[in-house]
Amino acid sequence: MAPVTSTEETTARPAPGEGGSGGRSAGPLAGVRVIDMATVVMGPYAAQILGDLGADVIKIESPNDTVRVGALHRTPGMTPLNLNVNRNKRSVTLNLKDEADRDRALELIGTADILITNMRIGALRRLGMDYDSLATTHPHLVYAHAQGFRPDSDRAQLAAYDETVQAASGLLDLAQRAGDVGAPVVLPSIFADKVAALSIVYATLAALVHQRATGQGQHVEVPMVDTLLAFNLVEHLQGRIYEPPMGPTGFPLSMNKGHRARPTKDGLAMIIPYGPQNFRDLFAAAGRADLAEDPRVNGEFIDAVRDGEALAELLETVTPQLTTAEWMEVCTKHSIPVGPVLRLDEAPDDPYVREGHLMDVAEHPSEGAYRVVGVPLAFSATPASVRRHAPLPGQHTEEVLGELAGAADTTAATAPLAARSDDAVKEEQR
Repeated sequence: MAPVTSTEETTARPAPGEGGSGGRSAGPLAGVRVIDMATVVMGPYAAQILGDLGADVIKIESPNDTVRVGALHRTPGMTPLNLNVNRNKRSVTLNLKDEADRDRALELIGTADILITNMRIGALRRLGMDYDSLATTHPHLVYAHAQGFRPDSDRAQLAAYDETVQAASGLLDLAQRAGDVGAPVVLPSIFADKVAALSIVYATLAALVHQRATGQGQHVEVPMVDTLLAFNLVEHLQGRIYEPPMGPTGFPLSMNKGHRARPTKDGLAMIIPYGPQNFRDLFAAAGRADLAEDPRVNGEFIDAVRDGEALAELLETVTPQLTTAEWMEVCTKHSIPVGPVLRLDEAPDDPYVREGHLMDVAEHPSEGAYRVVGVPLAFSATPASVRRHAPLPGQHTEEVLGELAGAADTTAATAPLAARSDDAVKEEQR
C-alpha cells in the first residue's frame, strides 16, 4: 500500500497515479455522486463499492448507525465493520425527523446521481423521500431501494435479517441437505446482505448508463429474498426446471457429501480430482498406483454423483501421505484442482494475500494502525482505490453543507452527472 497521503486519505491497490492514464485517477466512476442513506451492511457495502470505483459517496447517517455500535473499537462508533463498509465516504449527520435537517438531506439528494436506501417504504413516504415524491423534482435520480421482500407482496412489512433471508431463499435447506445435519445451519457470513449489495451495484450502474444516455433516472428495486433465491437457483433448480419435473432440486456435485476438504500430512487441502487421469496421477504420487484398478476410477469417466462418497473415502486413505505443500506441487503438475484451506487468522500472512496487497496496514487519523481490505479488481486505465478512511460520525457535515451553501455560485460543480456536459466531467477528472 502506498503511504497515507493526508490526515484523511489513504491509498490501497493501486496507488493514485498508477494506471494507463499516467496521472492521478479517481476511478471509473469519477464525477458520479452517490447518497448513501442506508443502514446495516447491504446498502452501505454497495455504496462502499461505488466509492472504491471513484464515486463521491456522501453518507447521511444518524450517530447510532448499526455498524457503528459494538464493543470492539478504539474510538466510539469506529467499529471494525464500520471501518470496512464506510470507507471512501464523507459522513454527514442529519436527523431526518427534524424539518431543517430533512430539507438539507433533500438538497443533497438533488445534487446526486444515485440514492441508495433500505428504509421502509412507509417511513420514506412520511419523509417525502420515496421514489414517487423525488421523481417529480429530481427526474435524473437513480433511486435504488432494497428490502427483504418485494414491496408489492403480502410479506412486504416483514422485518428481514440475513438469517431470515437465507431461510426464505432456500439456502438453509441446501446447507442441511448437503451437510446431512440435524437442524439447518446458517451460512456463517452476512451472505444475503452482501449478495444483495452486489446486485444493487450492477443494477445502479446499468441505470446510470441509461441516465447518461437519456438524462432520465429510474426506480431500482432489489428485494433480498428474490435476489438470493435467483442466485441459488442458477444451478440448484436442476430437475425442477422442467414441467413436469424430471428430478429434484439440488445440483448433484454441490450436494455430494464427498465434496469436502481432504486431510494431508500437516493439515487440510481441497483436492478435487475430476477425471480418471486425475485419480491415477494422484494415486501414483502417493505411492498407491494399485488403487487405479478400482472400477470406479479406471473407466472413461467418473460418476461423482453416484460414487462421490465412496471416492472421497478412497482419496482420504492416500492424501495423508503428503504435506499440503507437496500436494499443491503434485496437483499443479498434473492439473488437478487444488487449493489450501486458508484460516482467516492466517490470511494477513498468506503469500497470495500479501503479494496482492489485499490486506495492507494503513494509519487512520483517529484509530491508528489498522488493516485495509484492498479493492479486489484491477482497471488498466482508471484504477479503483481506497482513497478515504472510514469517517468519524458526522466528520464531513460542515464541509458538505458548506458546499450546499455555495451551490448557487458553483452549480456546475454540484450538478448531477446527467446534467453536466462530457467536457465538464472530463475536466473534473483531470
